[in-house]
Amino acid sequence: MVMPTHTCPYGVKAKHLLESKGYTVEDHWLRTREDTDTFKAKHDVKTTPQTFIDGKRVGGFDDLRLFFGQNVRDAKKLTYTPVLAVFAVTALMALAAS
Repeated sequence: MVMPTHTCPYGVKAKHLLESKGYTVEDHWLRTREDTDTFKAKHDVKTTPQTFIDGKRVGGFDDLRLFFGQNVRDAKKLTYTPVLAVFAVTALMALAAS
């Protein structure tokens, strides 16, 4: 979705991934909520962006990554990376202040 105050980060990532793999991208901007809702209903999908290659729907950004054999993080899997990052930054700030 592309609006004056918002550009879909997953759309940008999908476009970059496709171009990095040598694909020419035909980008269809969804400029309003109505455009987005119409697109979702037409293609019977819940999310955007959606990628189509040779007329066949690949899916969203994670599906596109899988299509190219790239890893996709399991959203249900616990990760402590953000917590560890907060502790590391706090420790570095404390060290710098002392």
